[in-house]
Amino acid sequence: MSVTMGKKTQHCLLLLLCLSELVHFSAAMVLWTAMVKISYINSNNMTVDKYCECGVFGRNSRLEEVSGIVTLPKGDPRGCGPDPVYSRNSSSPAWIALVKRGNCTFSDKINAAKRQGAVAVVVYNTDGSGNSTTQMAHPEADGIVAIMIGNTQGMEVVRLVTNGTDVDMTVDVGSPHGPWMDTYWLYFLSIAFFIVTVASIAYFVFITANRLYNLSRHRRAERRLKSEAKKAIGRLQVRTLKRGDEEAQSDSHMCAVCIESYKAGDVVTVLTCDHIFHKVCIEPWLLERRTCPMCKCDILKALGVEDDSKEDISSETPAEVTVITVAGGEPMYEVPLTDPVSLDPERHQHRYDNRAFEGDSEAARG
Repeated sequence: MSVTMGKKTQHCLLLLLCLSELVHFSAAMVLWTAMVKISYINSNNMTVDKYCECGVFGRNSRLEEVSGIVTLPKGDPRGCGPDPVYSRNSSSPAWIALVKRGNCTFSDKINAAKRQGAVAVVVYNTDGSGNSTTQMAHPEADGIVAIMIGNTQGMEVVRLVTNGTDVDMTVDVGSPHGPWMDTYWLYFLSIAFFIVTVASIAYFVFITANRLYNLSRHRRAERRLKSEAKKAIGRLQVRTLKRGDEEAQSDSHMCAVCIESYKAGDVVTVLTCDHIFHKVCIEPWLLERRTCPMCKCDILKALGVEDDSKEDISSETPAEVTVITVAGGEPMYEVPLTDPVSLDPERHQHRYDNRAFEGDSEAARG
């Protein structure tokens, strides 16, 4: 019992691990945009506010809103090198480092600003890149907001700060983007769903049409066989039992359909196999099954009114044979179960399975 519980626990832990890895992988695939707002007072003593969704959060960045005064690194605009890099040594008032991409890793830039108290790091792209951005990877510098903006926006803020203008910046979380959130991906899913739906409907229609066709063909075959059975029933011998008939004198003779003994005056039908039944009992049976209830003799075959489809099938089926062997020896001879067609035409002329029809035929020839 403990071994079973241990295995179940291991399976549960493995499943949780797989799910956590899947969640982590899915989160890593998501790209979050950043809403960037800058505010400053221009030369005309008027407040200017600019707002755009033009930033991209770093892969290891915290996703939260931050605000502060934009601060540039001393000397090298890329923010690399030994401390101190900035002219600030605390986070009060809150300030945001604005650095240029290049010369060192993103983690180095972010850690340098983080050590001196920056609440966020904004990296602007290299010269000539316009407003293009990319998602930064900085696994060695987490726990701080870090985004990238385009070179055009970054250089605009740099010029303002360089000219002595205090620029307040607010970074807020924008909207997520991923492979499954992309417009083309949605188009692909829509098309795939449409194709699957159409294929499913087409398959359902095909299966339904095929079943309806088979059902219709089966009904036509049944109607044809019933028509042939009616012809065969019309050719069967019908008798009215009398008191002296053996069937009416003994209770051992009974109709196999209704399980009732025969009585004088009963109208019976004699099948081609010489079995007799009540006429009202056997005719509905023969319309549905066309065989004797006792020996399964086929009246259509016996009377030669079998439909063409069955004749074609029987003509293509090879004759079955039985092999009589002596123990330990080889087959001595083969006896066909079905009598092959003889070359003697007189042998098969006027051949009936029903003895009553044989008598009628001999009387006609006499």
